[in-house]
Amino acid sequence: MLDIAAACLVVTALLAYLNHRFVHLPTTIGVMVIALGLSLVIVALDIVGVSHALRTYEESLLRSIDFSDVLMQGMLSLLLFAGALHVDLSELKALRWPVASLALIGTLVSTFIVGYGLWVALPWVGLELALIYCLLFGALISPTDPIAVMGIVKSAGAPKNLEHVIAGESLFNDGVGIVIFTLLLGMLVSGSEPSVGSAMALLAREAGGGIAFGLVLGYLTYRLLKSVDEYQVEVLLTLAAVTGGYALARYWHISGPLAMVVTGLIIGNQGRALAMSDNTRRYLDMFWELLDEILNAVLFVLIGMEVLLISFSLPVLVAGTVAIVVTLLARCLTVGLPVAAFGSRFGLPAGSWRVLTWGGLRGGISVALALSLPVGPHRDTVLTLTYCVVVFSILVQGLTIGRVVRASR
Repeated sequence: MLDIAAACLVVTALLAYLNHRFVHLPTTIGVMVIALGLSLVIVALDIVGVSHALRTYEESLLRSIDFSDVLMQGMLSLLLFAGALHVDLSELKALRWPVASLALIGTLVSTFIVGYGLWVALPWVGLELALIYCLLFGALISPTDPIAVMGIVKSAGAPKNLEHVIAGESLFNDGVGIVIFTLLLGMLVSGSEPSVGSAMALLAREAGGGIAFGLVLGYLTYRLLKSVDEYQVEVLLTLAAVTGGYALARYWHISGPLAMVVTGLIIGNQGRALAMSDNTRRYLDMFWELLDEILNAVLFVLIGMEVLLISFSLPVLVAGTVAIVVTLLARCLTVGLPVAAFGSRFGLPAGSWRVLTWGGLRGGISVALALSLPVGPHRDTVLTLTYCVVVFSILVQGLTIGRVVRASR
């Protein structure tokens, strides 16, 4: 395990250095571009009979890393807490209705639009995919990835109100999407259709339980932070709350992502204002910002390298293009259209619907969920479609979102 972690950190550090010296892209996008490019070069060299050993080594390294477990059981809790830590709760409360509706209703509706849209469209390009797998793809691709969204949108210079909506939506729709995915995956594994009552019960237990647990965990951590004034201890308490709290949430079968978001909001607002000295605040921010940057870079390097393990063919690449179009259309209908109609009531700029549509970035969480599907040809197809959407999202949408923001002012 230590060897794998060391290899990941060394590769990430070298790619971050190359990006900083020569490529000059945002770190997360830059390291992914370089990792993706190098992986494709290795594939090309292997095809012409050169550097087969290098491809074998990289593939063995990737196969030794369970990407789904590494993200969903390791990185995700830390990244979500770090993201929520810097969200202004007073601003989020003022925008609670658009955030809640986009995160809950928007994610649910988008799942069905993408799922059924893909089910109808794929036969036209010569690819068959069962409806349940199309819906699973809709569930894993509909939530925007807070890990991908928050840093890129913030650097794009979006207006504060719009930035808060994007951040809030991405933090909460992630948990909602995982719950929907879990429900559909249960249908696939059991072969039965759940009743509306059982589906609502699962949603209440997972989402409601995660939010309630996050409130309790955040308050208890806040009380502990308030009782001491030693930055080393306080940083350690937040780290323990995140790792231990996420493990407990998984054990109790409630939404760990939502629990971490709520905990981060409490510590980042009430805890920061009432339980920390200026010295503690400075060290806490430095620790979580640095950890967030490191884990983000490692995650995006892994996404770029994962291309070696994905099977591509011309029909699947065409289907990937269809998936990109369907996903963007669903995003426009479920987010862009409501914001265009009602955004002015919440003080959002007139062009916000364009930013929210184009800024709906997908990332590692979608890939991790795709990798958690049962092994088989359907899973391979869903994984390839997911990878196509994620790469397009980060490289094309992520690199052009700044222009969309400026054009929407």
